[in-house]
Amino acid sequence: MIVHCPGNILTETGYLLITELTQLTDLPLNDLIVVMAAVSIAGIVRGFAGFGLSAIVMASVAFLIPPVELIPICFVLEGTASLAMFRGGMRNADMKMVWVLVITSAIGLPLGLLATTSISTDHSKLVALCLILCLTVAQILKFAPEFLATRGGLYLSGLVAGLATGLASVGGMVIALYILASGSEPKQMRASLVMYLAIGMFTSLFYLFAYGMLTREAIWRGALMSPLVLLGVGLGSLLFRPAHERFYKKACLLLLMLLAATGLTLQLF
Repeated sequence: MIVHCPGNILTETGYLLITELTQLTDLPLNDLIVVMAAVSIAGIVRGFAGFGLSAIVMASVAFLIPPVELIPICFVLEGTASLAMFRGGMRNADMKMVWVLVITSAIGLPLGLLATTSISTDHSKLVALCLILCLTVAQILKFAPEFLATRGGLYLSGLVAGLATGLASVGGMVIALYILASGSEPKQMRASLVMYLAIGMFTSLFYLFAYGMLTREAIWRGALMSPLVLLGVGLGSLLFRPAHERFYKKACLLLLMLLAATGLTLQLF
């Protein structure tokens, strides 16, 4: 007679759960662990910085999953994070600025998606990682030209953010660079980023469907990872303190730079 002790039952349940996850996501176990770790960290960063979720996922996982497949997964994850953070964003954001950025980025988005779907997988990975690295270094060095703080800079930032979203799902970093130049308060900056990403989900949804990128597999992968994002966002929101925001932001940017540089190294060598 075989006796099933609680420890054995838990082990069997865990094994079955992991097996089911690998089948649903079509990812080997090692790759699945990397993706889950990246998503968890990205959720925490999104919670206290207001941006960076897609950039961290892209920088961490682009050497495992092509950007053309990662972009719709990031869309699902960003949607989950936006729903969790929407209330606070609406209360503190500069909505006039947000709407201009959303409309202008909607023009650049299809151009970025066209480029992503037209070039080879290897080239798209390099473009995505280089873009993340350049934007991160620009923010660390506080490279925010005075022109960005003008009306023309607002329109240009939205357009470039749309291109960056289509290329690597990192439009939030472009918007963060613009808001840095505008001199907004940390609380308003975070809230405006949250609302930009939340409202921009609707135009992204339309174009991802139009390009046939929002597949059943992408939705499954994103949905299965969403609980990790919610957990991370909750923790990150608890950690956020406006008075100390500059320290959190530097930590996020240094992490992004490290991940992008690591991804580039793996891709090139």
